[in-house]
Amino acid sequence: MNAKTSRILALLLALMLVVAFVPGCAAEEEPAEEPAAEEPVAEEPALKAAMVTDVGGLGDKSFNDLAYEGLKRAESELGVEIEVLESAEITDYETNIDSLANAGFSPIFAVGFLMTDTVVKMAPQYPDTLFGGVDEFFETPIPNVVGLNFKEEEGSYLAGVVAGMATVDKFDTRLNDKNVIGFVGGMDTPLIRKFEAGYAAGAKAVNPDVQVIALYTGSFTDQAKGKELGLSLIEQGADVIYAAAGACGTGTIQACQEKGALFIGVDADQYLTVPGSGDVMLTSMMKRVDNAVYMTIESVINDEFAGGTNQVFGLKEGGVELAPYHDFESKVPQAIKDAVQKATDDIVGGTITVPEAP
Repeated sequence: MNAKTSRILALLLALMLVVAFVPGCAAEEEPAEEPAAEEPVAEEPALKAAMVTDVGGLGDKSFNDLAYEGLKRAESELGVEIEVLESAEITDYETNIDSLANAGFSPIFAVGFLMTDTVVKMAPQYPDTLFGGVDEFFETPIPNVVGLNFKEEEGSYLAGVVAGMATVDKFDTRLNDKNVIGFVGGMDTPLIRKFEAGYAAGAKAVNPDVQVIALYTGSFTDQAKGKELGLSLIEQGADVIYAAAGACGTGTIQACQEKGALFIGVDADQYLTVPGSGDVMLTSMMKRVDNAVYMTIESVINDEFAGGTNQVFGLKEGGVELAPYHDFESKVPQAIKDAVQKATDDIVGGTITVPEAP
């Protein structure tokens, strides 16, 4: 083999060794870098729900506070983001609704029947926003609005059962022998007449001979007028008085304390919301606005919002109920408690239909 041939063979051998070595090198790839840990993403709220208060604002110990309780429950149990805008004046209603709707809150609850006209005006301007009108009835359905109303007459019927039996059972020294009970209403409207109607019907169901005297203040804020009418009822023989008159009822409580009568509160458990009233506060007829608000939010989450309707919450739906007897718990006879339970069962079961007007 000559030198030239030897060199060619040596080159071929070297080339073969290089070719054989390259795949081995290719198989030894650099280890892949670990992907960077992803930052945790904040969980989006299930819903953004809000409310606009009536002029009483938070701390009214009535509708505004009750609606807020419903919101807070939804925040706690359903993961809902909540917001509240308070109305110092009626002119704040529109501005507050504008602010919440533009911030993406839905549903928005407008609290109190005084806001009905505002909702009628504003809701069509925000067709993608849902609204709940607390204590608001809409004659013409609005697709993105549900009216949240209550069977005040049913809860008032139970209050009447208590008053009608109390005035003859004499379990307290302030209960006289005249068989008369009283009612103080605020503005003389169909809504407040429902309270009167149920109260009178319940009282007469258990005490057919009872006299029910009803007086109206013409206001929801005039405490002096509430006291004046309370004193008038007591002078006429009433020993149990039920008031559905807003802040006027505070004046009626004072009349009962001064002249010796028992009182039945309204909307909230007034034993808890009116300090120092426990000596006369027999019970209260509560409107469970908190339940209505919570259930409406739940319906939105479940895609079951009943827009374009007026919903009504009664005893069966958990919309009304009597408060505990508190300081009178040991005094109230079992017969009265049993009668209240029977009336509740009969109303829920449809045996009793409570009138909505006197």
